Amino acid sequence: MTNTSSQTSISQLLKCFFLTGLALLAFAGNSVLCRVALGESTIDASTFTFIRLLSGAVVLLGILQFKGRPNGLNTKGDWSASFMLFLYAVTFSFAYLTVETGTGALILFGSVQITIILMSLISGNRLLVTEWIGVFIAFGGFVYLVLPGVATPSVVGFALMAVAGIAWGMYTLKGRSSTNPLSDTTFNFLRTTPFVLVLIIMAVHSSHYSFKGIVLAVLSGGVASGIGYTIWYMALSGLSAIQAAVVQLFVPIIAALGGVIFMAEPITLRLSLSSLMILGGILLVFLGRAYLPQLTVKSNR
Repeated sequence: MTNTSSQTSISQLLKCFFLTGLALLAFAGNSVLCRVALGESTIDASTFTFIRLLSGAVVLLGILQFKGRPNGLNTKGDWSASFMLFLYAVTFSFAYLTVETGTGALILFGSVQITIILMSLISGNRLLVTEWIGVFIAFGGFVYLVLPGVATPSVVGFALMAVAGIAWGMYTLKGRSSTNPLSDTTFNFLRTTPFVLVLIIMAVHSSHYSFKGIVLAVLSGGVASGIGYTIWYMALSGLSAIQAAVVQLFVPIIAALGGVIFMAEPITLRLSLSSLMILGGILLVFLGRAYLPQLTVKSNR
């Protein structure tokens, strides 16, 4: 019985790691698609956000209709999660019009970390000593990685990216209670439609787009966002709030490794050291939550 329980636990852990890895790959890919589209001015921020969320809804609705909802599960997300999704998408797009990549990443992930940790503390959860240490080590590695690309941001750009981080943190916390990630994510995307319509009406006179910009927005919405966020909601069932916050710091590392693999960029000492710090911090957060309470009990016997 113990062996069966142990095997089930290991299987669940591996599944969680696999899903988390896929979600983080989607996040990194999404960042690249957004930066290319907006950085090269192939499309304006409002139209990009509109196509991104609309294509995400269409792709997910198609998958949901094909797969169907399991019996007894009739979850359809909620309006607050949908608004947070829209708020994240629109502020993220507009922020990257004035904020550089490294600066934006620092503000975004810093805001996500602070939001999730504060909400966890407010809800009564307390971080273990090892979790605090792991958070600081991982975030320190992240800052060390993006530091060369950090420039003083505009006030508007900083505010927009900070709001994007807060909104994404709240959306992540909402997803931890999801019992049907595909259905919840689909309806969360569908519910952004009224917000997106208001946005596109307000920005219709300043809109511009190209075939390349539209393709990038569709890939960002349908694949990296829609499918990626569904996988993230699936992974969240096996992660604590703090683990969900810290593990996202690995996204810049994935993006940097993508540059090494696909762009023949060199593996620098900074990339290697920051990767070790982030991975070490994440590992400390996971192992600390899993083993420190057991060690404490044993030492008190």
